[in-house]
Amino acid sequence: MSTTLRPAVPADVSFIFDNIRGLAAAEGRPECVTITTDRLTEILFTPGAACRCYIIEVVGVGAVGHAWVYTLTPTFTGGRVLYLEDLYIREDQRGRGAGRDAMALLAVIARREGCECMDWSMVEGNTRAGAFYDRLGANRKSGSVTYRLSGPAFRALADTARD
Repeated sequence: MSTTLRPAVPADVSFIFDNIRGLAAAEGRPECVTITTDRLTEILFTPGAACRCYIIEVVGVGAVGHAWVYTLTPTFTGGRVLYLEDLYIREDQRGRGAGRDAMALLAVIARREGCECMDWSMVEGNTRAGAFYDRLGANRKSGSVTYRLSGPAFRALADTARD
């Protein structure tokens, strides 16, 4: 199998949107998808976009998934990190090597851009993804817990700021 990554173009937005809904459904939280195709277009294709999306294609098959990435610079090291927000391979294409090939191609992109590593997270209990990442040789990070401030608590905190 020959897998390639290509930068997403505006014509890919509906494909990416369907994948995002598929990912949310697979994680058991389809109600979390509130983004629209218009917002996706804005996020990915306006000048100075903070994130990028690559379409994962398999020769003879076509588009099978996407990788959504952005670059971070941790304060402790100052080194660049390619953060993988989503790696999604359509269900009917999983287990054929496209995910591993996409990760290898992302590592090449990261290295070319001066990144010293790649980071990502996964939903707890996703044993299939965990086993895949373990086979790649990835290390599970420990020592931190991810938090999110959103909804009413987010708005309430912002309302307390002194201008």
